[in-house]
Amino acid sequence: MTDSKYFTTTKKGEIFELKAELNSDKKEKKKEAVKKVIASMTVGKDVSALFPDVVNCMQTDNLELKKLVYLYLMNYAKSQPDMAIMAVNTFVKDCEDPNPLIRALAVRTMGCIRVDKITEYLCEPLRKCLKDEDPYVRKTAAVCVAKLHDINAQLVEDQGFLDTLKDLISDSNPMVVANAVAALSEIAESHPSSNLLDLNPQSINKLLTALNECTEWGQIFILDCLANYMPKDDREAQSICERVTPRLSHANSAVVLSAVKVLMKFMEMLSKDLDYYGTLLKKLAPPLVTLLSAEPELQYVALRNINLIVQKRPEILKHEMKVFFVKYNDPIYVKLEKLDIMIRLASQANIAQVLAELKEYATEVDVDFVRKAVRAIGRCAIKVEQSAERCVSTLLDLIQTKVNYVVQEAIVVIKDIFRKYPNKYESVIATLCENLDSLDEPEARAAMIWIVGEYAERIDNADELLESFLEGFHDESTQVQLQLLTAIVKLFLKKPTETQELVQQVLSLATQDSDNPDLRDRGYIYWRLLSTDPVAAKEVVLAEKPLISEETDLIEPTLLDELICYIGTLASVYHKPPSAFVEGVVHKSLPPRTVSSESVESPDAAPSGPAADQPSVIPTQGDLLGDLLNLDLGPPVSGPPMATVQMGAVDLLGGGLDTLMGDESEGLRSDVGGSPAIGGGGSSGSLTPAPSITAPTNVGAPLGSGLGDLFDLTGGVGTLSGSYVAPKTVWLPAMKAKGLEISGTFSRQVGSISMDLVLTNKALQVMSDFAIQFNRNSFGLAPAAPLQVHAPLAPNQSVEISLPLNTVGSVMKMDPLNNLQVAVKNNIDVFYFSTLYPLHILFVEDGKMERQMFLATWKDIPNENETQFQIKDCSLNADAVSSKLQGSNIFTIAKRNVEGQDMLYQSLKLTNGIWVLAELRIQPSNPSFTLSLKCRAPEVSQYIYQAYETILKN
Repeated sequence: MTDSKYFTTTKKGEIFELKAELNSDKKEKKKEAVKKVIASMTVGKDVSALFPDVVNCMQTDNLELKKLVYLYLMNYAKSQPDMAIMAVNTFVKDCEDPNPLIRALAVRTMGCIRVDKITEYLCEPLRKCLKDEDPYVRKTAAVCVAKLHDINAQLVEDQGFLDTLKDLISDSNPMVVANAVAALSEIAESHPSSNLLDLNPQSINKLLTALNECTEWGQIFILDCLANYMPKDDREAQSICERVTPRLSHANSAVVLSAVKVLMKFMEMLSKDLDYYGTLLKKLAPPLVTLLSAEPELQYVALRNINLIVQKRPEILKHEMKVFFVKYNDPIYVKLEKLDIMIRLASQANIAQVLAELKEYATEVDVDFVRKAVRAIGRCAIKVEQSAERCVSTLLDLIQTKVNYVVQEAIVVIKDIFRKYPNKYESVIATLCENLDSLDEPEARAAMIWIVGEYAERIDNADELLESFLEGFHDESTQVQLQLLTAIVKLFLKKPTETQELVQQVLSLATQDSDNPDLRDRGYIYWRLLSTDPVAAKEVVLAEKPLISEETDLIEPTLLDELICYIGTLASVYHKPPSAFVEGVVHKSLPPRTVSSESVESPDAAPSGPAADQPSVIPTQGDLLGDLLNLDLGPPVSGPPMATVQMGAVDLLGGGLDTLMGDESEGLRSDVGGSPAIGGGGSSGSLTPAPSITAPTNVGAPLGSGLGDLFDLTGGVGTLSGSYVAPKTVWLPAMKAKGLEISGTFSRQVGSISMDLVLTNKALQVMSDFAIQFNRNSFGLAPAAPLQVHAPLAPNQSVEISLPLNTVGSVMKMDPLNNLQVAVKNNIDVFYFSTLYPLHILFVEDGKMERQMFLATWKDIPNENETQFQIKDCSLNADAVSSKLQGSNIFTIAKRNVEGQDMLYQSLKLTNGIWVLAELRIQPSNPSFTLSLKCRAPEVSQYIYQAYETILKN
């Protein structure tokens, strides 16, 4: 009879009977009783009351009974820690049993009992088992170290188990090696800073030798460990690849994917001219194709990984198109994934095959699949120019089928084809217009409206068509409303006489009758453009559009490189980095490409230091209108916003950012305040570099008297820390803001930054309801409180306001770096201007570095990050310089006199955590100082120099 009988009993009073049976003298009866206990435990009954009786059964030679008792112990030791100590003695005894299976079983169970009291008793038995003569015991003990480390990391380090584990990597038995690697990898993952897996060519050689004789799980552990190794040159990378390649023919798909991961990583280091590189590409294709003959779930995982591989190296599978053709019995998730890869592999050579296949799919019954197939035809047209004509005719055939969802998808993709190949296929517009009435999905309606607006001059009844959409304007989705607004404005600019009423109707619907801010903003922009300067409106709205790119859904390159490092894991299925769904994961990146002889290494090719480790993607500066017009001018958030960008030095100005415009950003024209004012049509406000390099105009006032103002806590402009405050300059002239003039400056007072404004009303009407908003900027500056103007501002009246700022706003790199774009609203309108803030308002009070730290950091920052500047016409001595700079939080750490020159070593820290180190050379007779700056984010150096010059000369 099978063991299932143990699960069928539901007697009452069972515990008492089991207790009697567990204490029976007969071995068979004991075993039966323990089985019943385990069965009850499995179905969720509480049998912890039997703990002492079950523990007594440990003293037995019967392996089956021992295993059952150990199973019980693992489950209940946590809830009965005091009782579990009774079992320790038996564990220690079992660890010295002549039978290696019992020794291994004991050490395995000890690792699973997660009770602090017991762990210290485990150390001695575990140490013996790690050096046991039987490899089965050693491999079990290796995993036990990882489990023990999870319970008590300090204990494992103190007992020296980690060193023993490292020694096991050189073990003669491959399974022991694999488990030691697995355990060390596990521990290293939870302690990224510890260099546990200190891999070198010798240990790599041992791992590769063990690789051939391991079980499949062992092979996966070793391959994953190899993937984290960084070969010293391309020859070592090639030799590792040669020894890993045989794993590609393994029966287990996990081993295959782990091998593919290692090869994909190390191929980065191989030169494409090598014969071996070509051979390797050929060898990678067959195993990937073989994975597609597995069951659907495995196929899906393989396809998600292949999707990444094809984006990184399409040449691997370029001749294997046929395996991605869809089978009739594939589940939908496999079909959609195959379609995606087909499009990625489509090229001139195979496009005919692909199109024939896609046309077939478009007549299937599965709606999602058909939609994707129709989109795929459009994507092929955009990707392979030679096939565009055939794709368009295929799409027209599909439109003739009159199947609603097919027609809608076809129209969406034809819009993209028009954008890719202008003035080529517009003859099909007539056919599209016939299907106007059948469109009910927002995306298809929006696409059709775009086509009508874009080609209004070719469509005789364009106004009627658009008018028919306008009737139900408020019932449409936002996407359609926005598209309709733009299309009617285009139509008006092309045929102004016939469509004046239509455009007025849509503008009033969009601005007065709509509560969608995006729609209102776009409506107001068009309204102002059309009313102030129709010629400019024509240039803006009917401008040449850039051609759309071939592949719009490619994964961003730095993310793709990271995902390649995680082939064969969940990250490669989700197409998201592990940090998106698991906490505390260290970013991985591909090894740097080997520089071939013809390409000369440029100094900025590989930024070193932390900036290189984490390529952070920061959006580059958008245009002023696009961003500011989408701002909702309510009161600003004073607390930190949810999910703000982490403002470490690395993230803001990390390696991947384009360097700023050299010297041009130094001297900016005094009218920097004027922004492209809306409705004014004025382009004079652009930031134009001045011919001579001068300091920015918003600097140059006497230094605050420092202590004299110490108790002036009224929040005026009297600064407390003696930080230099520039005189106010006009940021927004009254001409450009319907009579509102704004002038201002920035100041820092004991750790708080403020924007000191003067608002002057030069109009004839009263101004009220003021609000202010900043665009995203390089350092996250944002208002910390609403703009409070307590009484309405009468004509010819001024008001002074000090607006507190914080640095928890959204971050976006600006050009120049200290550019701040501001929107101010009042009862008349919204006005926009941009200004430059001096960087010294961001110098924090705890910017003084320890001497030793300063020395170490100066050495650690690479020399290419050092920049030198000359500060001319400054007649201060070293002490005066030092105290003047300290007032603005630039701290002198040390002073030396070398050959008559005074050398000041200084440090400062910005609000986002970037440290800047400086060396200032002062010759007593020479009014020119030399300033050397070192920083992990060299983009800021130029602006730090400007701050120095500003502070010292005023």
